Amino acid sequence: MTRLVIAEDSAILREGLVQLLVERGHEVVANVGTAGELIDAVAEFTPEVVIVDIRMPPTFTDEGLVAAVSLRRSHPDMGVLVFSQWVETRYATELLANQPEGVGYLLKDRVTDIGEFDAAVRRVAAGGTALDPEVVRQLMGSRSKSATLDRLTPREHEVLSLMAEGHSNSALAQHLSITERAVEKHVSAIFTKLDLPPSQAHHRRVLAVVTYLDS
Repeated sequence: MTRLVIAEDSAILREGLVQLLVERGHEVVANVGTAGELIDAVAEFTPEVVIVDIRMPPTFTDEGLVAAVSLRRSHPDMGVLVFSQWVETRYATELLANQPEGVGYLLKDRVTDIGEFDAAVRRVAAGGTALDPEVVRQLMGSRSKSATLDRLTPREHEVLSLMAEGHSNSALAQHLSITERAVEKHVSAIFTKLDLPPSQAHHRRVLAVVTYLDS
């Protein structure tokens, strides 16, 4: 059973999500209609996962996603599943930066099976990642499709898979029994082989992980 908080401004959709998720064994400890209420509910109930829409009152622009990014910083062990009609690449990148495990981003009009949605919730709760392919496509933008994981050595594959689990360089070094300097060299090689030059527009670590997930 996963403890959930749902933040969705549509009361009908919110109640529908509550019913469907409770029927599948989850515990919905709060369901709210604004980003401010989401912040308060997390403080009160400390859920394992929050499910949040992007556009919420009062301006219906990006309140929900801004709140999700803030909660991700203050509660790094809590899963965040964005469930929206919209793709906001800037905030999606921020959510995935440094710690991509326990993050999901699904598009409402592309989820046709409640079992698939339930599986995504459980994956995020367990520390996994659940990204809609369209979100991945937009995150990758106009990057060359020739960038493939086939270019990586077995060790670089291993480093990238651990990066996708959210490990820092120091944690990677400990896990692989190598120095941090060696990890940095592997990470640099991964960026080069995946055609990820230094850029202020995108977080290279996130794009490397997204490439891994897309494969």
